[in-house]
Amino acid sequence: MNKTEQAVAMLEGMIESGELAPGSMVAERTIVETLGLGRTPIREAIQRLAPSYMIRVHASRGIEIPAITVEDQLSRLEVRRPVEVLAVELACKRASEAQKAAMRNLASRLEGRFTLQEYTDTLRQTHSLILDAGGNRYLGSLMLPLQGLSRRFWIVHAREENGDIDRGRDLHRAILMAIVDGKAEIAGDASRALNDYLVEFALAVVARQAAR
Repeated sequence: MNKTEQAVAMLEGMIESGELAPGSMVAERTIVETLGLGRTPIREAIQRLAPSYMIRVHASRGIEIPAITVEDQLSRLEVRRPVEVLAVELACKRASEAQKAAMRNLASRLEGRFTLQEYTDTLRQTHSLILDAGGNRYLGSLMLPLQGLSRRFWIVHAREENGDIDRGRDLHRAILMAIVDGKAEIAGDASRALNDYLVEFALAVVARQAAR
């Protein structure tokens, strides 16, 4: 991983975790000082993340971390649903034995218990494995921004006492095992079930906010 890739991963992690708060403005210099990777890789990371709506660059004001809204989340999930079904179905057809072995190993790990940070790391690995197995380079340009932004929404609002980590863990494990078994129809259904849960989760956030 080169310095630009490190910067992308670190900056994305700060945004997803809320360390860079939704709706806030941050100076490029502040990010450079925080990450300690130099101005060039930080600028390149910012350029990579801007098209995915993870950040907005304002020439005169700095870098905006967009606010998180339920409406945006529901719109993302509407687009993510058919694209992710396509991704898992292609993975069922094209996954190599090495990729299936990696998925089987990750599915086994998903039987355990996780902190929110640990679970977030497994989410990234799951999404990466599925996209790689799909063997279509255009899928990543569609899926990664949708997954990153919807993951950010989920992380901000997840509640361990509601079983959110366990629910997401079980749904992702079902997708991985269906791909390992080469069962495209089951994998597609599992992907839709995950999307249904994420919609349900977003609507629950609305209900919580309305009850305040």
